Amino acid sequence: MRMSKKSCIFARKNDMKLLLTILTVLSSFMANLETKTLQSAFTVTVAEEVNAPMNYPGEIIMQGKKFRLEMMDIEAAYDGKTMYMYSAQTDELTLSNPTEQELVEANPLLYAKALVPVCNVTERTTQDGTQTIVTLTPKDQSIGINRFVLKVRNSDLMPLSVEIKEGKKTSTLKLKEPKYVGSHQPSVFSIQGDKDTYVNDMRF
Repeated sequence: MRMSKKSCIFARKNDMKLLLTILTVLSSFMANLETKTLQSAFTVTVAEEVNAPMNYPGEIIMQGKKFRLEMMDIEAAYDGKTMYMYSAQTDELTLSNPTEQELVEANPLLYAKALVPVCNVTERTTQDGTQTIVTLTPKDQSIGINRFVLKVRNSDLMPLSVEIKEGKKTSTLKLKEPKYVGSHQPSVFSIQGDKDTYVNDMRF
C-alpha cells in the first residue's frame, strides 16, 4: 500500500522532529561540558553471539573536548591538543595529535551526533517517564554499524548508556551515577609517566 502525499509529509515532519530532538540532547550535553566537568565510573560490556560477555570497569572525567579515562591497565587523556595513551603493562606512553575524525570515533556522543543525518531515528520514553531511549539505525549499512542506542536522563539530559551493535558484536557503555563536579586542574588531562617510562612520541 502506497502512502498518501499527506501521510508522507507527516512522516517527514515526524522524522525532522526526532532529528532535532536528538541533536538538541547531544548539543545541550556538549554545551554543559563547556562550563562543567562530568565525572563517572562506567562499565563497558562487549558481547558476541558465540562468547560470554566481557565486562571492563573504569572511570572517566570529561570537560569540553578534554577527557581522562582509566580502564584496567590503560590510561588515556586528551588535553585539547595531545592524546596520551599509557599502558601500565608495558610502561609505555604514546603521544599523538588526533584528527577531528579520530576524536569523533573515540567519543560515542560525538559519534552519535555525526550519525544523526544518515540514520533513521526513533525514540521512546521509559515506563517511569524519567529516561528517553533514542535509537539510530543507519540508512546505509556500509556505515559499519547496525544500530546505535542512546539512553538519557530527562531531568538534565545526562547520557546514561550507549549501545553500539556491529554485526555479531554488541558493545555497551553504562555510566554509573554520572555527575557534574567542580573544574579539575589542566594536569588531569595529561599523562607524564616517570623517568623509566618509554615514550613513543608520534606528534607531528
